Amino acid sequence: MNNKTKSMVGVGLFTAIVVVLQFLGGGIKFGMFSISLVLVPIVVGSAIYGGKAGAWLGFAFGAAVLLSGDAAAFLVINPLATVLVVLVKGIACGLVAGLLYRLLEKLNRTIAVFAAAMICPMVNTGIFLLGCQFFFLETVAEWGAALGYENAAAYMFLGLAGLNFLIELGVNIILAPVIVRLIRIGK
Repeated sequence: MNNKTKSMVGVGLFTAIVVVLQFLGGGIKFGMFSISLVLVPIVVGSAIYGGKAGAWLGFAFGAAVLLSGDAAAFLVINPLATVLVVLVKGIACGLVAGLLYRLLEKLNRTIAVFAAAMICPMVNTGIFLLGCQFFFLETVAEWGAALGYENAAAYMFLGLAGLNFLIELGVNIILAPVIVRLIRIGK
């Protein structure tokens, strides 16, 4: 099997893992939103197959988020903005993770995968928060006020993103380097 075929098969397998994890992981909720365990195969896939593959895996993640109902609370408010934010954050987190990995890989593969594992949830959560700020601030402020938060920013950082981000970051930092290393050993 040539390298192009191996890459296509590998990216296809990672795409399936991303979709399955999104639909299964959607049941693990903290507050109104689920933890994105899907970021691990996005980081691993982007480290092994590059930034384009990471962007594709991020797109698959975004599409699965939209189809799974995880974005339903935002879809009723502004469907176009929701689709845009969800797809852009997915594509960007995979692309940036892959590009950062490639940039640092020549220095040290371990550092490269740790950096990719950290940047992926940062980009994912960062774009989510920017989307909340630009498209959904009034609604987010109402949700936060109903839960006793002083303002929208406090709710966005503490209620919507805080714990989710820390769990996603921790899971990525622990699992992605181990999985990449195991795959590299098996090659």
